[in-house]
Amino acid sequence: MLLTIVLALVFIASICLMLYSAVALVQNKKLFGSAPKDVQSAIQDKPERFKGARLLGWKLIIISIVAICAAFFFAGYNGIQIGFTFWQFFARFLTMFYLYKAFDMVCFDWLLLTKSHFFQRYFPEIEGCESLEKYGFNLKSQIAKIIAFPFVSLLAAWICTLFK
Repeated sequence: MLLTIVLALVFIASICLMLYSAVALVQNKKLFGSAPKDVQSAIQDKPERFKGARLLGWKLIIISIVAICAAFFFAGYNGIQIGFTFWQFFARFLTMFYLYKAFDMVCFDWLLLTKSHFFQRYFPEIEGCESLEKYGFNLKSQIAKIIAFPFVSLLAAWICTLFK
């Protein structure tokens, strides 16, 4: 169980790095597709913060994606090595997904978006957007993911059991 939590933390840290890279370094409006509509419309393209910032940001995003994939791959590989059952794989993947989702809803949606003014530091033009004051602007998306995660975990568990 400890390894599952560590892998979930790697997943969460990678998502944090990806978010920071997108917001602070790349600053491409296309990367804000999950932001509230009023925030998306208010965001303006920015000049590069420093020479090579966008390139660094994209490299960090790629590293984040690789780390996320590696965490899930290792979760499966380790389970195969120690003889996990289908339900143990399922529990591992579901735990990783739900720990991430809890972090996402509390830290990203509530703390970063509505309380800390993190995004306004990099995009001052979004100050005063109504969605920044509302927690739960993406409730439908969050519920859809919470519903989808057990099915994705079932699929991942099934794939892992094929390699036993």
